Amino acid sequence: PPKKKDIRDYNDADMARLLEQWEKDDDIEEGDLPEHKRPAAPIDFSKIDPGKPESILKLTKKGKTLMMFVTVSGNPSEKETEEITSLWQGSLFNANYDVQRFIVGSNRAIFMLRDGGYAWEIKDFLINQERCADVTLEGQVYPGKGADGSEKVKNKTKPEKAKKKKDAEKKSNGVKEDNRATKQREEL
Repeated sequence: PPKKKDIRDYNDADMARLLEQWEKDDDIEEGDLPEHKRPAAPIDFSKIDPGKPESILKLTKKGKTLMMFVTVSGNPSEKETEEITSLWQGSLFNANYDVQRFIVGSNRAIFMLRDGGYAWEIKDFLINQERCADVTLEGQVYPGKGADGSEKVKNKTKPEKAKKKKDAEKKSNGVKEDNRATKQREEL
C-alpha cells in the first residue's frame, strides 16, 4: 500500500497517478469516445431509394469521417493548387460544411469531412467548379467541369486503369488470355 503523502509533497509522477485513478472511475460520454468505439447510428431504411445506390452510402457514412480526393485541371503548380482548393474550402465553409484540406501533389488534394453524409453534396459542388478535373469518392471517380475530353468518362473506377495496363502488357507480350465466360473467336 502506498504511504500517505501530504498533497504539498506530491511530485509530477504522483499527480499523474492521481489523475489516472480519477479518469479510471469516470464515465466517458459517448461524444468523447473515438470514432471507432462509438456505436453506429441506426439506419432508417424508409429513406433509402432503391434506384439510387448513393442514398445507401449517404446513410451508412453519416457521422463518420470520410476523405475524398480532388484533382485540379490543367497543369497547376503546388502553390496554384493550394490557392484553388483554398477557395473551394472557403466556399464550403461559408455553406456550413466542416471540411479540412490537405495538398498531396502538384494537382491533387484530399478533402476530409467530419460527417460523411454530406460527401455527395460536396462532390456535386466540386465537380461543377471550372478547375476541377475529377473527384474520387468511395472508389468512384466523378469527372469535373474542368476535365478534358479523355477524362470525361462517367463513374470510372481507379482499379480499371490498373487492369487496362495489365491487359496491354499481356497483349504486348503475345499472350492472349481472357477471363470472360464467353470467348470471342479470333481470326488468324
